[in-house]
Amino acid sequence: MVLMFFARLPMTMMGVTLTMYVVSVLGRGYGAAGLVGAATTLGSALGAPLIGRLIDRFGLRPIVAVCGVSSTAFWFAAPHLSFTALVLVAFPAGLLAVPAGSLARQVLTALVPMTQRRSAYSLDTILVEASFMIGPAAGIAAITRFPATLTLSGIGVLFGATALLLWVTNPPIRNEDEQLPELAGSRPPLREWLSGQMVGTLFVAAGALFCLVGTEVATLAALRATGETSWTGLVIVVMCVASLVGGVIHGAVKRSLPQAALMFLLAVLVIPVGLADQPWWLLALVLIPTNVLCAPTLAATTETMGRLAPARVRGEAMGLQDASTRLGLAIGSPVVGFAIDHSSPAWGFAASGVGALMIAAIGLLWHRKRAADRVPVMATSA
Repeated sequence: MVLMFFARLPMTMMGVTLTMYVVSVLGRGYGAAGLVGAATTLGSALGAPLIGRLIDRFGLRPIVAVCGVSSTAFWFAAPHLSFTALVLVAFPAGLLAVPAGSLARQVLTALVPMTQRRSAYSLDTILVEASFMIGPAAGIAAITRFPATLTLSGIGVLFGATALLLWVTNPPIRNEDEQLPELAGSRPPLREWLSGQMVGTLFVAAGALFCLVGTEVATLAALRATGETSWTGLVIVVMCVASLVGGVIHGAVKRSLPQAALMFLLAVLVIPVGLADQPWWLLALVLIPTNVLCAPTLAATTETMGRLAPARVRGEAMGLQDASTRLGLAIGSPVVGFAIDHSSPAWGFAASGVGALMIAAIGLLWHRKRAADRVPVMATSA
């Protein structure tokens, strides 16, 4: 867990650091910076299940070595590239990034017994929150105080160092009872393990991240509209601490709410937040209930994926979870931003909750349809 915490840090630093670099050093606008970020996000979203599948087939060490070298080379080269070249290489750089999130969940599933996985996944989600509290702030501090070449190269060193540590420690991706023959034919086909319940889980994960990023955007817009942007950092800290507390509670209890119920409460509780968006301290207070459910919802998603995915394809399954969350992030920000631009920040909170419910509903309906389709087939077979 400690190793994967540090492996996530450079990933949490990269987005804001690239944005500051494109805007401040290259002299481009935020739209141009968003283009670089979108290319990286799209690459990582497509790459996570691909890298996970390769880890399933060839093992951790060779894939981590290739990804570590690629990421290090990108960040060392980035400060010497033109904007056009940076956009072009951002996609393959994201595609070949070490999927620290999905890899952490895959290793935890192999190391932790079934009865203790909720606690392990909750602790992992808490550490994700902590990395997002530290990484972006560290990236901004570095790019504003040190030369861009030194900062971007430093991120490359972090990527290379964590990849090297992963290569040296070589954590298990399957437990002893799951050591299957390393034969291509032993891998189950996609249609056999990508069940309706798993697809529904992926949609719920995307909906949760849509809600979370939309809430952040709406919070920033609300504080800006009331002239209280100086309190943004404190409000975000309150949101993160609430999520941490929720993760501790979820990991400590013997029984928790199912994933769908947690997702429903997460989305519903954010809808009315806009009714009390000022002053800043009141906004921070009304944001606590929905953020308490943040870490539990994400941990429950991982728990479901770990239970449903066969050991032979667990890396690919966890990669699909990573991809779904990244797509939720990518969709949430512009959709909620559009709602705010054409109404008010208060409607941004409503859009976050309603949009998340719609995405999750698609997944749940898909699950029910697949389950209904299987009943006649099973009856016919009988």
